[in-house]
Amino acid sequence: MSLAHELLPIPPRDEMAVDVIPGCELTDEHRSALDIEERSVPGPPGAPDVKVLVYRPKGVRGRLALVVHLHGGAFCFLGAHSFAGQDASTAIRNRCVVAAVDYRLAPEHPFPAGVEDCYAALCYSVDSLAVDPDRVVVMGESSGGNFTAAVALMTRDRAGPRIRLQLMSVPCLDDRLDTTSMGQFAEVNRALNKVRARGMWLHYLGEDHDPSATSPYAAPARATSLAGLPPAFIQVNGLDPLRDEGILYAMRLMAEGIPVELYCAPGLHHALVAPEDPTVEARADALRAAALTAALA
Repeated sequence: MSLAHELLPIPPRDEMAVDVIPGCELTDEHRSALDIEERSVPGPPGAPDVKVLVYRPKGVRGRLALVVHLHGGAFCFLGAHSFAGQDASTAIRNRCVVAAVDYRLAPEHPFPAGVEDCYAALCYSVDSLAVDPDRVVVMGESSGGNFTAAVALMTRDRAGPRIRLQLMSVPCLDDRLDTTSMGQFAEVNRALNKVRARGMWLHYLGEDHDPSATSPYAAPARATSLAGLPPAFIQVNGLDPLRDEGILYAMRLMAEGIPVELYCAPGLHHALVAPEDPTVEARADALRAAALTAALA
């Protein structure tokens, strides 16, 4: 058994149940209010197509805002459909189009496969879903928060689509695992600890990866400059080993003069979906403002 699998075991894909996250199921209300379709969109050069689930409010005319959702799951687990109800509710509440990306998973597809899939899906969605290109939000949780930050870096560096807001919940941003919070929760945490985090990064980067050469598109905290990035909403949890990665990233963005909303829920562990999180409404407000505000001049 490899070290990565010892630290973070991953069952064979044909034995792994990829279910909807509890509380994120599609309802009859969702289905009656939305047109829901699955698209196969062009992937990165030389790579397979990427599956994207598209949620669009029925009967709403005009070019709507676009929310691109990059799901969490330690780079290795879950899929776009795992958050179907959450994405459907986002589309209804904000009268926007939601594109949920089913990117390739590690360890079968290590960096840069997943994040390049996400960037390709973003570009396709802006160009082909009849949306407003000036009202684009990219959001994700945990490893999806990593992809959110990385895609924002890519759009800056590649002159890609304009992102109005990068919204990150409990993001993993730094492969060095040397923050205070990572040390505080080195052994015990409900969903994530330092051991599992190390395994996650080994799956994603490869066990032969040179830590001195980590790309900022893999670990956005490695970026030498965060200048020119879009405004951000960053939510962290107080008992999460990843807490300080999000806080430090927010501070660096603010130092560049970038508008940032930063929230810490002090009593919560790492979680992809936490209904008891007191920042849920704040996240919803930030998303609503980005989705509904008229395009900037």
